[in-house]
Amino acid sequence: MLDSIDQKLLVALQRQGRMSNAELSEQVNLSPSACHRRVQRLEAEGYIRDYVALLDARKLGVPTTVFVEITLQGQADEVLDAFEKSVARIPDVLECHLMAGTADYLLKVVAEDTEDFARIHRQHLARLPGVGQMQSSFALRTVFKTTALPV
Repeated sequence: MLDSIDQKLLVALQRQGRMSNAELSEQVNLSPSACHRRVQRLEAEGYIRDYVALLDARKLGVPTTVFVEITLQGQADEVLDAFEKSVARIPDVLECHLMAGTADYLLKVVAEDTEDFARIHRQHLARLPGVGQMQSSFALRTVFKTTALPV
C-alpha cells in the first residue's frame, strides 16, 4: 500500500525522472538514504516500471498522429494473437489497445504527414492478419497530453 510519502515520490519522479536522489529527498522532506530505500522498494514492487526519455515528435520528423480503429473478421484466439504479434512489429505504431465497443483495436500511429501515413497503411496496416475494417482519424492538434498517472 502506498503512503503519502510514496505518492509524493511517484508524483515527483513522473514530472522529472532524472532528478538526483538529493533533490528528490529534499522535495519530499526525507533523508537521502530513506528516500533511496523507498525508491528502490517502489521499483522492486513494480510501481516504478521504467525510466525513459520523452522525445519530441516534431523534431524527429513525425508530427502527425493518426488513430486507427480496426475491426477483425473474427474473434478467435488465434486471430487475436496473430494480429497482436504482427502489429507489435510495426515501428510507427506507438500504442495498440484491445477495445470494447464497435472496433476491436485502437492504434496510435505517428507519421511524417498524410503521404507517409499512406505508406504505413499500404506497407503495414493493410497487411495485418484478420483485418475486416479499418478507419483512420487524423489528430488536428494535441490539446493535452501527459504520461503522468494520477497517484
